[in-house]
Amino acid sequence: MAADLFDTGAEPSATGGRDAPRPLADRLRPKSIREVIGQAQVLGPDAPLGVMLASGSLSSLIFWGPPGVGKTTIARLLADETDLHFIQISAIFSGVPELKKVFEAARHRRANGQSTLLFVDEIHRFNKAQQDGFLPHMEDGTILLVGATTENPSFELNAALLSRSQVLVLTRLGLGDLERLAQRAEKELGRALPLDGAARETLLEMADGDGRALLNLIEQVAAWKVEGKLDPQALGTRLMRRAAKYDKSGDEHYNLISALHKSVRGSDPDAALYWLARMLTGGEDPRYLARRITRMAVEDIGLADTQAHRVCLDAWETYERLGSPEGELALGQAVIYLALAPKSNAGYAGFKAAMREAKKTGSEPPPKHILNAPTKLMKDEGYGAGYAYDHDAEDGFSGQNYFPDGMKRPVLYQPVERGFERELKKRSDYFAKLRLRRN
Repeated sequence: MAADLFDTGAEPSATGGRDAPRPLADRLRPKSIREVIGQAQVLGPDAPLGVMLASGSLSSLIFWGPPGVGKTTIARLLADETDLHFIQISAIFSGVPELKKVFEAARHRRANGQSTLLFVDEIHRFNKAQQDGFLPHMEDGTILLVGATTENPSFELNAALLSRSQVLVLTRLGLGDLERLAQRAEKELGRALPLDGAARETLLEMADGDGRALLNLIEQVAAWKVEGKLDPQALGTRLMRRAAKYDKSGDEHYNLISALHKSVRGSDPDAALYWLARMLTGGEDPRYLARRITRMAVEDIGLADTQAHRVCLDAWETYERLGSPEGELALGQAVIYLALAPKSNAGYAGFKAAMREAKKTGSEPPPKHILNAPTKLMKDEGYGAGYAYDHDAEDGFSGQNYFPDGMKRPVLYQPVERGFERELKKRSDYFAKLRLRRN
């Protein structure tokens, strides 16, 4: 009987019956900060929370990190460690009336000598006015706020709220952390999981850095009645791999497209293909990727390889004709081409420099000698006077000034010694020497 209770998590009720079994994730919830797995960067002795707890003084906090890494658990344990009354709400289900009740109860509690730690899950879902509503209660000490968000606080939270809080970044659990959690689960269950070494690693990878997800998977596996140990193929047949976390409008979107772009810029075709695949498997629109890949060709390769942007446009058109998944191969091939192409941002930098010059010089007109003079009045005004027709020069180059009169000639385009731009640099240097000789 005792063994059955240990295995299922059921506990005798006061009347001798059984309560409903508690989920494994709930049974393994840490009882102290020391039991938390991972997050040493915020919980270690010299880390922010370690220092705060050692000094006995907490400040308001924002936990930023993916699901299943311990945000709620750590908040609850902080309240226990500092003798604060713990209140938890979710921004998804709470509005202004609920917040007013929470603040009023916290005021009464404070009048009776106890402070409140208010944990707000998904705090980024509160609008600006609701976020502003926390400020006076934080400032007068009615509450110590601990917010949790999966979104970048810089974009989703008010500056005033951020200025009164310390943002702590919680990271996805590594395979070592997940293995420790699996061992803790096996101890709680009283038996090892029926998996061979490779299948066990597959299970940990399926959790995708999410401790809560791993415990849910373990609970499923532990309930199976199997002979011997399962290999990865058998595990995959019985258990579906979790979909990778990917929000097409959130941090994952921006982080992964940045990783793809920088891998291409860094001439690493393998990394570039990997990040492209991560975005596609996450459900990203291939047309968005086609546009961004074309941008990479223009921005990071430019005239060092004059075929690069054409390869991207062809891949884009191929995708439009074939659709998914066949057309995605063309995008992959374009990414490989870009990663291995010679790189130059000289054209990009030159264009940005030209835009700065254009804004600085305002409405300065072109020099009169390069203006057309279709009327007598315009000729009388000097339009076209002194214009040198370049084709009449022996080498096809007059060396005249084409910038506004009085403007110091800038150097905007500076080609590099790579790819086709090596040839363009020779031409640019040649004309620069001729220009100096003739002016």
